[in-house]
Amino acid sequence: MQSQTKRHNKTQSAFVKRLKFENEMDSFFALFRRYLSDKASGTTLDWDKISSPKEGEVVDYSKITTADSTENLSKLAVLKLNGGLGTSMGCVGPKSVIEVRDGNTFLDLAVRQIEYLNRQYDSDVPLLLMNSFNTDSDTHQIIRKYGGHRIRIRTFNQSKYPRILKDSLLPVPLSADDDINCWYPPGHGDLFESLHASGELDALIEQGKEVLFVSNGDNLGATVDLKILNHMLETNSEYIMELTDKTRADVKGGTLINYNGEVRLLEIAQVPKEHVEEFKSIKKFKNFNTNNLWINLKAIKRLIESNGIESEIIPNAKSIVNKNGQEINVLQLETAVGAAIRHFDNAHGVVVSRARFLPVKTCSDLLLVKSDLFYLEHGALKLDPTRFGANPLIKLGSHFKKVSNFNQRIAHIPKILELDHLTITGNVNLGKGVVLKGTVIIVCQDGQRIDIPNGSVLENVVITGCPNCVDILDIGLSTTSPTFEGLVAIGEPKKSWVAKWLRVSEYEPGLYAVKIQGRLPQEVIESLPYYRPRDGTATD
Repeated sequence: MQSQTKRHNKTQSAFVKRLKFENEMDSFFALFRRYLSDKASGTTLDWDKISSPKEGEVVDYSKITTADSTENLSKLAVLKLNGGLGTSMGCVGPKSVIEVRDGNTFLDLAVRQIEYLNRQYDSDVPLLLMNSFNTDSDTHQIIRKYGGHRIRIRTFNQSKYPRILKDSLLPVPLSADDDINCWYPPGHGDLFESLHASGELDALIEQGKEVLFVSNGDNLGATVDLKILNHMLETNSEYIMELTDKTRADVKGGTLINYNGEVRLLEIAQVPKEHVEEFKSIKKFKNFNTNNLWINLKAIKRLIESNGIESEIIPNAKSIVNKNGQEINVLQLETAVGAAIRHFDNAHGVVVSRARFLPVKTCSDLLLVKSDLFYLEHGALKLDPTRFGANPLIKLGSHFKKVSNFNQRIAHIPKILELDHLTITGNVNLGKGVVLKGTVIIVCQDGQRIDIPNGSVLENVVITGCPNCVDILDIGLSTTSPTFEGLVAIGEPKKSWVAKWLRVSEYEPGLYAVKIQGRLPQEVIESLPYYRPRDGTATD
C-alpha cells in the first residue's frame, strides 16, 4: 500500500512538473512572437513624444501629508526578488546569503526588519521570496533557520525560459531535460505571471492583503515605509514607483516619463543612439527608478487574467559554452517589473531620499554599507546623522572584485564618515583603524604592493605604487601634502618630455602633481639621498 502511494505521489509530481513546464513554454512563445513582431515592425519610441511627467505623476515624498499610521500593515505583504546568484562577487549560491553587515546576510536583515514590524505593531506581514531555478534549492535550506521567528516566509519560482541562438533565433535546448546552461530566468518582469501561477497571489488576496511591496534583494535601503503605504491606499493608486535623484553614477538608470499621455518607464536600451547623452543628462531627467515598487494585488490579478500586461522586451546578449566546449552567442528575452507601470490605474512615482537606495552590486558598495556611515537598527541601515552631503563615491579595482579578496585586503573597515571619493587599484592592503577623508586615490603599479599602516589618516592624498610608498607611510603622513596643483599621469617616464620637464623621468610610472604646497619635514629630507622641492622654489 505504501509503495502504491509513493508511486501515485511520484506520478502526480511528474504531472504537475510537466504542466508547469508547458505553461512556461506557452508564455515564452507568446513573448518570442511579440519579440519577432516588434523586430519586424521596427517598433521604437518617438523621442518627440517624450515629455517630463505631469503634475501628480511624480510626487515628492516630503509633500505627502499622509500620517504614519500602522493600521494598514494588515493589508501589506513584502516581496524580495531573490533570483540572483553571488557569482559576480565571487560567491557560491544565492546572492542574498552574502554577509553584508555585522554577521548578517541580506536575507537576515530582511527577516529582522519584518519581524520587528510584526512584534512592534502586533501585525502579520508575510515575506515572499521570488526565487529562480538557480537559487530555489539553496534558499529552502537557508530559510529553515527562521522557523522560530515571528514571520511567515513563502517562496515561489519565476519561470524558466530557453535561451535562443543569436544568429538563427532557434532554441538552445533540444529537450526539457537539457543542461541548465541552456535556460535562464526571464527577468523580474516575470513576477506577475509567476506570482499568479504559483497560487500565492490568490492566497494573499484571500488573507485580506491589498498591497505588495517589491524590491531587489540586495537593496539594503528598501524597508517598509508606512507613509508611502498609507498614501497609496488613500489615493487609490494601483502602482507606485520610488524614484530618487540622479547622480553622475546613475546616468544609465531608468526614469519615468510621460509618453502619449501615459506614465511610462524609459530605459536606456530604448533610447535612440542620437539621444543617449540627452537621456543621461541630470538636468533633463532628474530622477531614476530604485525598483522599490508598491503594487495593488487585485490589480495584478485583473491584468494577468485579461492578458493586460505587455512590458517592453529587453534582448540580453550573452555568451555561453555548450556541451561540446564551444562558446556560442545567445539571446535572453527579458522584461522588467517597472515597465508594467503604464498598465495600472493612477500609477505614479514618489521621489524619496537616497537612503532608500543602497544596492550592493560590487565590493565597492559592500565597503560603503559596512562602514561607519551607517548603523544598524532593527535590521535597517540608518545613516549617521553627523554625515554631511551625499554618500561618497567608492571605486575599488579588480583586486577587490571577489568578496574573499575584499575581506583579505580590507580586514578592518576604514572610517569614512568624512570621505568624498575613494579609488583603490592594484595590490593594496588597508591596516586596522585607517581613517579616510576628502578625496583619497591609491594606485599600485603591477608587480608592486602598498600596505597602508594601522592607524593611518589619509586626507586629500594621491598615493602611487612607487617602491617607497610603504616606507614613507611608516615615516608618517606628515610626508603627504593634501594641497597640490594639477595631476599628470606618466606611463613611460624615460620617453616623456613632460616627465623630463617635471624632473621625474628617472622615477616610476604613476600620477604626479605639477606643484605641491609645502615641503617634506627636515628629518625626512636628511634621510633621502636626493631631494628636489616641488613647491616651485627649485631653480635647477
